[in-house]
Amino acid sequence: MRIGIHTSTAGSLEKAALKAHELGANTFQIFSASPRMWRAKPPDRDAVARLKCEREKRDLAPLAIHDSYLINLAAPHSVIREKSIDGFRGELERALLIGAEYLVAHPGNYKGLTIEQGILNVAEAVALAWRSVDDNLRKDAKLTILFENTAGAGCQLGGKFEELLTIQQLVTPYLDIPVGFCLDTCHCYVTGFDIANEAGLERLIDEADRVLGLEHVPVIHSNDAKTPLNSHLDRHANIGAGYIGFEGFRRILNHPKLRTKAFILETPVDEPGDDLRNVNALKELVSQKKRSTPNKSSPSGTSAGRKTIRST
Repeated sequence: MRIGIHTSTAGSLEKAALKAHELGANTFQIFSASPRMWRAKPPDRDAVARLKCEREKRDLAPLAIHDSYLINLAAPHSVIREKSIDGFRGELERALLIGAEYLVAHPGNYKGLTIEQGILNVAEAVALAWRSVDDNLRKDAKLTILFENTAGAGCQLGGKFEELLTIQQLVTPYLDIPVGFCLDTCHCYVTGFDIANEAGLERLIDEADRVLGLEHVPVIHSNDAKTPLNSHLDRHANIGAGYIGFEGFRRILNHPKLRTKAFILETPVDEPGDDLRNVNALKELVSQKKRSTPNKSSPSGTSAGRKTIRST
């Protein structure tokens, strides 16, 4: 199985790969540039070569890049929309240069528009961004765009699988690369899929397969949920420290329809070592064939089930 974590590229690209390997991961995710700045430089060729070398040496695959938090592909015609299209072009180009297998993107916020117009804006923005990518990079490109389901708060697109499917259907004819989906366990939970329970997990898998097709979902962001079911709040918790709990993740990781996916953590580091504890927790839960308690290397070290926490 592929179990990984989002790591930092601070200092150099290959440090992200080395950190993933140090934590015991065999897949990982990065930002290709600062997620809070519009301006970004293309990656240095030597740095890319070193990253590829480390990935091959340590069997780190796939590599996912998450797009910038600033990008809003659903935005109405404005300066923000123009910056978002250009910013997404940059994300595509850097992903191609770095050799990432996936570029994960949030659909965006359609505030001030209808949901239909927001969806159309996303498809148009992605098509325009791809069209402006350097021709040499687009040739024989081996990259897949993954639209991620969201917490669905306010005017946020992606809280429903049907919205993601419509975006994929609209934009695919204008691209030379495939479009798939990334599921986030926290986002699934806070939008109403009670994946802490077996019945809720089966409902999620059935719905995702019916609407999106599980074959189009290669990556699962593995985050516990800090807020309750149907809260629509995007608050990640460490594995076992939220409402999904250890037992929920044991079922998710060992489900026969999900075992071929890349499980990538985006959990907080509240205390030193949380990143390692979260990777170890997932790896340990994978090996469990029946309910049991992860050892003390797991984040809470106390319960294999659903942790009770209060909503504030």
